[in-house]
Amino acid sequence: MSEPQYLETAQGRRLAYHRTGGEGPMVVFLGGLKSDMEGTKALYLEDWARAQGRAFLRFDYSGHGQSSGVFEEGSIADWHEDTLAAVEALTEGPLVVVGSSMGGWQALLLARAMPARVAGLVTIAAAPDFTEDGYWAGFSDAQKAEIEAGRNVELPSDYMEPYVVTRKMIEDGLRHLVLRAPLDLPFPVRMLQGTADTAVSVATAVALLEHATSPDMRLLLVKDADHRFSDDTCLQLIERAVEDVST
Repeated sequence: MSEPQYLETAQGRRLAYHRTGGEGPMVVFLGGLKSDMEGTKALYLEDWARAQGRAFLRFDYSGHGQSSGVFEEGSIADWHEDTLAAVEALTEGPLVVVGSSMGGWQALLLARAMPARVAGLVTIAAAPDFTEDGYWAGFSDAQKAEIEAGRNVELPSDYMEPYVVTRKMIEDGLRHLVLRAPLDLPFPVRMLQGTADTAVSVATAVALLEHATSPDMRLLLVKDADHRFSDDTCLQLIERAVEDVST
């Protein structure tokens, strides 16, 4: 395994990344909450990009993987700043952005911030607005009281250790919602979603499909695929989706 390079951001964060040279549009992978750039999907796409002679970038948000920071101190805005910093410093020209889970929300924020740079978008179990529509909406009165008092709430996960939810994450997420105002995606979009996903529902995927505007936006439901979306069949579907929005 090669050692990552590091980017120092204007906010004083140190982001670990791997960048592969090649032709464009450059593929940028945005990982999920508490995931890192060493995940199956990121590495599969990197290998695919290298074989195709395509430029590719994967990186860790602050508080994730090999980057600086503590996860519990981060928020949607912090990770959006990290994404913008990585894109501005490490890429040029048009991009194909691939966002997984929380990375799907980050991909939509990136597209909203710099639509002219995005040539195509692929989401995998995208989780836009999950801090509000998932966490906060599902909290009991007692859990909401804990958050409002500045204490953390732990939520079990079917896929990893419990998620730690902070007041900062809830309040910051509320300021970065993408499903409450018009969301124009002026490029091809491919959305991939498993029907057995217990972290992100099919209803969330349908809500995003119905809410956004795009000249070419399609949702593919994969029966019995879970949130990892990382078996051989799912990885090949991701590859084909990237190829589809790259043409």
